[in-house]
Amino acid sequence: MESQKKGSSGSLILLIFSGELIFILPYFIPRVFRPTFLEVFNLNNFQTASLLSIYGIVAFFSYLFGGPLADRFKPNRLIGVALLLTALGGLVLASYPTYLVLKILYGYWGFTTVLLFWGAMIKATRIWGGAIHQGKAFGFLEGGRGLVASLMGTAGVFLFTLFSVEEEHLQTLVTQQEAFRYVILFCVVIVGAAGVVVFAFLENPKYAITEQQSVSKTLTNFKILLKQESVWLLTLIIMCAYFGYKVTDIYSLFAFNVMGYDEAEAANISALQLYLRPIVAISVGFLADKTSAIVWVKRGFGIMLLGALLFASGIIKQEQNVLFFFSLIMLASGTYAIRALYFSLLKQGVIPLALTGTAVGLISLTGYTPDIFAGPIIGYFLDHYPGLIGHQIVFLFLSGFALIGFLATLRFSSRTNKPTTPKKNTLFFKRG
Repeated sequence: MESQKKGSSGSLILLIFSGELIFILPYFIPRVFRPTFLEVFNLNNFQTASLLSIYGIVAFFSYLFGGPLADRFKPNRLIGVALLLTALGGLVLASYPTYLVLKILYGYWGFTTVLLFWGAMIKATRIWGGAIHQGKAFGFLEGGRGLVASLMGTAGVFLFTLFSVEEEHLQTLVTQQEAFRYVILFCVVIVGAAGVVVFAFLENPKYAITEQQSVSKTLTNFKILLKQESVWLLTLIIMCAYFGYKVTDIYSLFAFNVMGYDEAEAANISALQLYLRPIVAISVGFLADKTSAIVWVKRGFGIMLLGALLFASGIIKQEQNVLFFFSLIMLASGTYAIRALYFSLLKQGVIPLALTGTAVGLISLTGYTPDIFAGPIIGYFLDHYPGLIGHQIVFLFLSGFALIGFLATLRFSSRTNKPTTPKKNTLFFKRG
């Protein structure tokens, strides 16, 4: 059964840093530096989205097999090795490889960041929170990850600005590539160092099951979980929320293409909005433990829907900076509130601690499919309908996902608030 006590602060800090740094190279760089990334690698939006789709396809299978791994092996080993292998891929990125090599690289990252890492991080966080601090555990995780992303964004923009040629007429592809290489190598060093520290110092919590588990037992666990409606509803909630998170990739592009900011200013706006993530996530984490996590997830979808509709309406145009920032803050706040809490719903969904890794793998298998389809959809419309129109279409899609997510939270709340029979839960804790 779950402990009433929280884990050590040192372990949570390591989970926070590793939880964000693992995605710095595949996700953070093309998100914050989107216009620059397209230029230095000579890519369009659809090609960039296709890289992320390849990542998503590999991740799709990695979620399924990575979940059971998290229920069998110590988290310091899985997370530490994942960080080191991800950092090695960054050295390839810094060499400005061909598009074919980039495809292979993103597939490789889908393996290192998900199969070895994802389930282990979520399970370790759930154990850290104990029985009564799930909101705080995942709120701190998401908020801390947001703070790390913000600091990395600020540092990255500073390095890029420092090594860029100031005079616009002297800027060439070569000078831009050289400046951007410093950003990539900085990330490689940080991610690799984190891997060493995690491997050496991350505490290994006491698991609710033994490390050894047969394939037949794993399949039995999958079957049991598939019968729980809460698993399917949580999958839908995460899918809708994650599509919203994928749209954060184009915040800097909207600032550049629609609002008229230059590359550095657009990157800075994207980096600065990341500071909302720790503020929102930590706040809703505390509020969720005092009230209910599902209530705040529901409100998050409502705020996301309003923000998406503002962008989809087309009323946000150049020179309307106040409305732009207001809508951006609203949309980002709703997105980060949901992200902070959706895995804290595992306990409310009566998903046992012993099967957290397996459940996370199963839920993530479908929940994170926007990694596969969101990028190409967004890239297609932005490339074929340049400027405001393309962005309106993307935000209209987001409005639909926000509405579906809101309805899914209503169903989840009505189902999980019903009394449950403890006897069913005890089946998950048998050792074998």
